Amino acid sequence: MPALLALLVVLLQAPAWANNPPSFQAIEESLTCQCGCGLTVHSCNHLQCPSALPLRQEIREQLALGLDKTAILAHFQEKYGEKILSSPTTSGFNLAAWTAPFVMLLIGGAVVIVTLRRWRRAGAHAPSAAAGAPTTPAVAAPRSALERELDRELDRFDG
Repeated sequence: MPALLALLVVLLQAPAWANNPPSFQAIEESLTCQCGCGLTVHSCNHLQCPSALPLRQEIREQLALGLDKTAILAHFQEKYGEKILSSPTTSGFNLAAWTAPFVMLLIGGAVVIVTLRRWRRAGAHAPSAAAGAPTTPAVAAPRSALERELDRELDRFDG
């Protein structure tokens, strides 16, 4: 009951969060540094980075204009291209980047389940030697001369 009450309070306050201006750090983490480090602008650890420092200044300017996070990211995407975003957009071909891991996980799970069911069925239909069932098939395939020779050698070895 307390968890349900807490969830209700959080959901009722969600619109208040939407009106808050985005934080500087949230914008920094949404942009990829262009210096080649592969990190976000927030995480770039190069001193005097030729990319992160101007981007941070530009973020400050955009925040000073009173823009929300979506508008700021749209500005950067328009200016630098989609490569500036630290995560792919959820439209067009990029949707595959978001859905492919889950689809592959579902396919892999289905393959495992089907395989386990087949193994279980095969094990249930296999005759059991302990139950006194014959261990050789009713109709044996013709045996080659090498297989008959191998059987003789094994019989001599056992006996």
